[in-house]
Amino acid sequence: MKIKSIIYYALFLSVGVLQLSSCKKYLTLNPVSSFGPDVVFGTVANAQKAVYGAYQEMTGDNGYGIRVSMYFPYDNDLMMGAGGHNDGDRRDIGRYNLTSSNQQIYKPFNQMYAGVERANLCIKYIPQMSLYSNGTAQQKGELQRLYGEALTLRAQYYFELIRNWGDVPAQWVPSSDIPNLFLAKTDRDTIYDHILNDLKTAEDLVPWRSGVSALGDPNDERITKGAVKGLRARIALFRGGYSLRRDNQMERGSNYLDYYKIADQECADIIQSGEHKLDPSFQDLWQNQLDAHQIDPYGEFMFQVAMSGGTSSTDSKLGKYNGPNGSLTILPTYFYMFDSVDTRRDVTIAPYKINSDNTLSAVGLSSLADGKFRRNWITNPTIDISNQAQNFGLNWPILRYADVLLMYAEAENEINNGPTAAAIDAYEQVRKRAFVGNLSEMGTTPSDKAGFFNAIVNERALELGTEGIRKYDLIRWDSLGTKLSETKLALAALSNNAAPYDTLPAKMYYVAGPSTTTINWISSFYHPSATTTPPGATSVTWISNILGGNLQYFAEGFKPNHSELLPLPQSTIDANPNLKQDYGY
Repeated sequence: MKIKSIIYYALFLSVGVLQLSSCKKYLTLNPVSSFGPDVVFGTVANAQKAVYGAYQEMTGDNGYGIRVSMYFPYDNDLMMGAGGHNDGDRRDIGRYNLTSSNQQIYKPFNQMYAGVERANLCIKYIPQMSLYSNGTAQQKGELQRLYGEALTLRAQYYFELIRNWGDVPAQWVPSSDIPNLFLAKTDRDTIYDHILNDLKTAEDLVPWRSGVSALGDPNDERITKGAVKGLRARIALFRGGYSLRRDNQMERGSNYLDYYKIADQECADIIQSGEHKLDPSFQDLWQNQLDAHQIDPYGEFMFQVAMSGGTSSTDSKLGKYNGPNGSLTILPTYFYMFDSVDTRRDVTIAPYKINSDNTLSAVGLSSLADGKFRRNWITNPTIDISNQAQNFGLNWPILRYADVLLMYAEAENEINNGPTAAAIDAYEQVRKRAFVGNLSEMGTTPSDKAGFFNAIVNERALELGTEGIRKYDLIRWDSLGTKLSETKLALAALSNNAAPYDTLPAKMYYVAGPSTTTINWISSFYHPSATTTPPGATSVTWISNILGGNLQYFAEGFKPNHSELLPLPQSTIDANPNLKQDYGY
């Protein structure tokens, strides 16, 4: 069944969709629409459109269509962002050479606040609607759901702002209700606590996944209770984790366990509900569900940004900017983090390029692409490599059930000073899918706190790599700098053919086949290569001078207690006298 994307409406209310970074002249602009709140929030249908407008700010180039999803999360210890050395633009984000004048951060910052504003309008006016209290049961149920969605969307926008910029201005009402829009920064813990409370309210307003069909289209891709609870768990772990403070130190609160307990309970609720499951096949989840524009029947994708329309403001560049022939690079050391029988390796990593005739050619270890979003897996419709389009309608996954299982395992381990049986079971559910058919190769799950935590750190890399999560996980664990340094040493060892990389092949061999979705390898990734090319095979140089190309610039500018956060856009600072830069920018 083809995904029915949410229909987005760009509704600009007469009260104004204003951004916190606006200068005074912006406030004098005439509204695009003459519709006031009495009209927009006069019917259930119009209220739906207003909330869909709040969803819209997640999409497009300045949302999760490319910048927030594929610029900001890199470089990390698994992947490298686009290109090589400094360019004063997108490369500087990945290399940690960013300045406040970089134009790639201004529009995403503003768009997150546009999302906050649209959500604030819905949060204010929907509960004031007569139908909210006096409508039919169906009308009241839908309006409550819309109110819960608006609270959740605002939480996601603020979460994205905090994890990239730290302390930021916060407003909880529409801009028209604020006499002075030149707001100072609000401490992130205050914002975190506010949105955690909002999500607690929202989870009682939206239905579980199984209840959606009773309210309308079961394929509407809207937020459900599992998504709210999972997002609340994630935010609670960040609230309880480390973050870079304005004194330029990485710190966590003394009451951090209180927030791990919130995450633990929310994840337990999701697990016990039975509403969400792992797809039995990791490859099916990506190739036959997300890339095929299908609704995931297992509910593993719990919260996605629905992309559509083929435009830079409503769609994504997934499958174009990333994946084979894209601009992001898998680190060679990440490839060798995977066990040889881990089924996730050849889904997460695509070791080929797509030729103009849609055939595949293998690439070497330093040119690997992320593989979850690959254009030769896209169907409904199928994409020809010669198609110059950049927008393929691929959704960006915000939250998966596998993440919930691993968050639960992490929280249980921290709260109980070691893994409980339930924590081990959740962790091993993820492992068992990865090693399906080879369960004897899974290894023994650690039973001590430190060992189990390290296993979780590793498993989250293997399971969630390329999904824009890793960098932020490392920050909340206060290990981003350490992991980047370790990765640089590992890349150097690999480049020098030093242990533990001293038995790897210099060449790999493959044969042509009918498949246009995979490479038919006939030699081992883990043992020295044959001295002669096997009959009928083609060779590709697998390991050469790893650090001779763009990889030499990997995370080159990272500075601990500085680079964990982005600078505020300079134009925002210039427009607001109550804002200033922090973190050494």
